[in-house]
Amino acid sequence: MSDTDIAKLTAQRLPDDWTDLDRRAIDTVRVLAADAVQKVGNGHPGTAMSLAPLAYALFQRVMRHDPADPDWIGRDRFVLSAGHSSLTLYLQLFLSGYGLEIDDIQALRTWGSLTPAHPEHGHTRGVEITTGPLGQGLASAVGMAMAARRERGLFDPDAAPGQSPFDHHIYVIASDGDIEEGVTSEASSLAGRQQLGALTVIYDDNRISIEDDTTIALSEDTAMRYEAYGWHVQVVEGGEDVPAIIAALEAARAVTDRPSFILLRTVIGFPAPNKMNTGKAHGAALGDEEVAEVKKILGFDPAKTFEVDPAVLAHAREVAGRGERAKARWQASFDAWRAANDERAALLDRLTSRELPKGWADALPSWDPDPKGVATRKASGEVLNSLADVLPELWGGSADLAESNNTTMKGADSFGPAEASTKEWSANPYGRTLHFGVREHAMGSILNGIRLHGPTRPYGGTFMVFSDYMRPAVRLAALQGLPVVFVWTHDSIGLGEDGPTHQPVEHLAALRAIPGLVVLRPGDANETAAAWRTALGQYDYPVGLALTRQNLPVLEGTKDLAVEGVARGGYVLADASDGSPRVVLIGTGSELQLAVEARNALEADGVPARVVSMPSMDLFAEQDQDYRDQVLPPAVSARVSVEAGIAQPWHRWVGDAGEIVSLEHFGASADFETLYREFGITADAVVEAAERSIRTVTERSR
Repeated sequence: MSDTDIAKLTAQRLPDDWTDLDRRAIDTVRVLAADAVQKVGNGHPGTAMSLAPLAYALFQRVMRHDPADPDWIGRDRFVLSAGHSSLTLYLQLFLSGYGLEIDDIQALRTWGSLTPAHPEHGHTRGVEITTGPLGQGLASAVGMAMAARRERGLFDPDAAPGQSPFDHHIYVIASDGDIEEGVTSEASSLAGRQQLGALTVIYDDNRISIEDDTTIALSEDTAMRYEAYGWHVQVVEGGEDVPAIIAALEAARAVTDRPSFILLRTVIGFPAPNKMNTGKAHGAALGDEEVAEVKKILGFDPAKTFEVDPAVLAHAREVAGRGERAKARWQASFDAWRAANDERAALLDRLTSRELPKGWADALPSWDPDPKGVATRKASGEVLNSLADVLPELWGGSADLAESNNTTMKGADSFGPAEASTKEWSANPYGRTLHFGVREHAMGSILNGIRLHGPTRPYGGTFMVFSDYMRPAVRLAALQGLPVVFVWTHDSIGLGEDGPTHQPVEHLAALRAIPGLVVLRPGDANETAAAWRTALGQYDYPVGLALTRQNLPVLEGTKDLAVEGVARGGYVLADASDGSPRVVLIGTGSELQLAVEARNALEADGVPARVVSMPSMDLFAEQDQDYRDQVLPPAVSARVSVEAGIAQPWHRWVGDAGEIVSLEHFGASADFETLYREFGITADAVVEAAERSIRTVTERSR
């Protein structure tokens, strides 16, 4: 970039009604960003410096928010998708009075601080979403905008546009890295189809990344790309041109039939004289000399650090009064809505209180023992249909696999503009059935955004093998403790003829390795209903349901035992005939039936055997020791687990004398009966493993 270009992009313009205190507040942000990173010795100062005018304008003049009430449902949402530039957000929270003080800015990226390296939802007041992995914030913001519309449909569908207390806006700051990540392409494409007018993305087009000039890897016309997605697109030349920035934001808010994309050309690190517009301003401290020069340029004392003029801070914190007045105006509208909508207000109160209606689980189906059985994916679909009228907050769909995942509630309209309707699907803006298209990664991020935005309960389905495509979003759901339900069907080689590309082998182990994600693999239809009951009965963690393509027998005992047993992660499904097992057989999912068959064979041979169903290792591990010992008696060292996946997570439960019937290689293309037989996932294999484990225990006791 030439000196002329830099001069053009950094020419400062402020609105006529702004004072010198506003200019000084923006410059204070730049200095504090440089000081904070310099103090800790690492971080990302450059973007926080160059985006100071935009961020200040958003928080001080554009967004509707109240620092005294960060959870106000009428607020606009702010998503810093460029999470590495956490100071962009922290410094506005500090100036606006959300509870951060100068000591917190000084503690950036240190143990126990309220200003961790990347913003963390639930940790710092005013942070709407955990961001850092690039692309996730923007993609989840699409979910927030979808949730805003769905919630309006639940609570106030008949209000004129812009006249509902549930109308608000979602603002996103995205970086070059966000734009490059594939998940934003997926989500932005869907946002265009959905015509999400409440969403505005500001793209900080500074053309610098860690590897310096992005020209080495990025050449597209991003504005034209977003036009092709169906977005309303504007370009603002210069991050210091605040009137142009505000005008673009106001124009974006006025466009209600499309999401808005504002490409903002900035100079990273401005006004650092030697490092602005270079990769050195992106992800490292500027250095003492450069920080001193920045302070001189901006009229600050280079000998002082973390300098904040009390008059500047007092001026910035006047936003609290503006927020209070905005909330008071909103409250009048909200009170009028509440007075006119008893039932909808009661629904809102229930959802915001994180409560389920009394007796909701009574609607769940149950099944009598049946050797022919039903696929757990089909049982899951029946559960969703049973809950459709009971839980209006429950909504979701599939990544173009609705018929295979059984994720569509019968009779439910699709969520989307009317023109999205097809021969198969009838869409309306407040519909319930989500269509993500073949966009698994975006689906995961969007589900997170839906839940972060408000009180509805989202779910989304795909084949389990494609959970790999959405893993970063699943991990962030777990990190934030979001009660999202991921429906993963076709959960093993049991899907059959599609072959090894579609047969998950390592996925159960990999998903169980994510802290905070509860994986539930029900063994029959009754366990499937219990799994949904467990997933929806809590608000503290995401759940992944691993469901079969093939039919599974409805097993004896699950109708009575599954509700409590699944909630505890594992339970005794069939005990030894004399109550004193010599061996414990542990199964999940489609292999639970094999454990039951093996038990019957062992009992016929005079070997007392217990079957333990363990649909969730995660939940079972959380039970107290007494309960775990009741299910897996420490005195019974002979144990066998059976699951059509890799053995890795099972060693904890079978012990060093136990045996594991597993699959340590990829699958093949054939019918599922052939695959189970050829790969040795059979009841006979479980019996043989039990006999080996018993021999091992006997030999060790001699």
